[in-house]
Amino acid sequence: MPRKVVVIGAGGRDFHNFITVLRKDSSVEVVAFLFTQIPGAEIRRVSREVAGDRYPAGIPIYPLEMLPNIVKFYGVDEAILSFSDLTYDELGNVISHVLSTGCSFRILGLKETMLDSTKPVIAVTATKTGAGKSTVSKAIVEELRKRGLRVSVVRHPMIYRDSTPLVQVFKDLNDLNASSLTIEEREEVEPHLKIGAPVLLGVDYTKILVEAEKLGDVILWDGGNNDWPFYRPWYWVAVTDATRPGIEVGAFPGEVNIRLADAIILTKVGEASKENIDRIVKNIRKINSNAHIVKADFVVNVDKPDMVSGKKVIVVEDAPTVTHGGAAYGAGYVAAKRFGAEVVDPRKYAVGYLRKVYEQYPGMGPVIPSMGYSLQQLRDLEQTINSIDADAVIIATPTDLEKVIKINKPVVKVFWQLKIVEGPSIEDLVNEFLSRSSPKSI
Repeated sequence: MPRKVVVIGAGGRDFHNFITVLRKDSSVEVVAFLFTQIPGAEIRRVSREVAGDRYPAGIPIYPLEMLPNIVKFYGVDEAILSFSDLTYDELGNVISHVLSTGCSFRILGLKETMLDSTKPVIAVTATKTGAGKSTVSKAIVEELRKRGLRVSVVRHPMIYRDSTPLVQVFKDLNDLNASSLTIEEREEVEPHLKIGAPVLLGVDYTKILVEAEKLGDVILWDGGNNDWPFYRPWYWVAVTDATRPGIEVGAFPGEVNIRLADAIILTKVGEASKENIDRIVKNIRKINSNAHIVKADFVVNVDKPDMVSGKKVIVVEDAPTVTHGGAAYGAGYVAAKRFGAEVVDPRKYAVGYLRKVYEQYPGMGPVIPSMGYSLQQLRDLEQTINSIDADAVIIATPTDLEKVIKINKPVVKVFWQLKIVEGPSIEDLVNEFLSRSSPKSI
């Protein structure tokens, strides 16, 4: 008789693990998915199309908080963890939660879940959301394109709606603007499209790989949260945040990325003390003695400095960075301070779901997270911004937020670029990647 299993996820790796491993495994019956981390997600069931012939009615999705009830109702034998961006305390809490119900606990490993490509793959991953992985990915894509190579960017999934297609291919901004992507999805897709690289994402990463191989000479895996790649890389880059010492060995599965990386980039070194940088390097060398260590900074600028200097401003940051990423602020706040603005604390003006977000993440600074997983969240974001008395809104998300909500104040865009301070350049890392003749042995 098949073992009854629940998959604990967040609309990403959970679907990949199911499609690549569990869907075809007749020794298990997946009775439910349990979701966490996605405020306002509008997905309630794994569709029949995704679930396959063994699950003609699809598979229900419940909140993780319902785990004890689900275990009793279905007689669950095992829970499989399939999401990322956890501190080890958070991971321990999830494990204890599962074991206290009587279930066994399992994590599917790299050998079971990685897919092999016929094209060279370079992966960019992180130790925690907000480390600057997307900026590093963009720099690598630009370097590859300089060499005349066609780059297919495959982005870690963000499955927030029942209608999320199995395969999504965005070749230009017209494709993006015609889509129904959330702010969080647009933030990851738009920067690559602006430099001419197609972006693929969706639900089924076996099918996505086929399309990516058609479009590109090489594939860049643009990781999500701090998860490891779905595709076996030929070259592996891990990004960690110098302002948050300890996360390089204190988060799951970010430490996996550090252990397996060919190159590790420490970002924001200009904001970190020498003591903290030395501590991070020491921690890295304990578990990975061979990887290149690159020290880097982000050069932050704004498009209208005269609208910032001496002005009262609201700062809107990339939501994942300041929510489950755990950072107090991002590039927007840095830019505001650098250009001499007075930052208005938005927290007392927050309405609806945003108010709950501030309660859930008390470590967040005086910034507004760009929450947009649902229509109601967009309304709450718009109302909060428009109700605050300020001279301008500093927007530090990679997407054009004004295309999604109406803002009643002047908008200042923040731009940031990777600057290597010490160690191999992006050109050096790309050279090493292109010299490889086969995937990493894992």
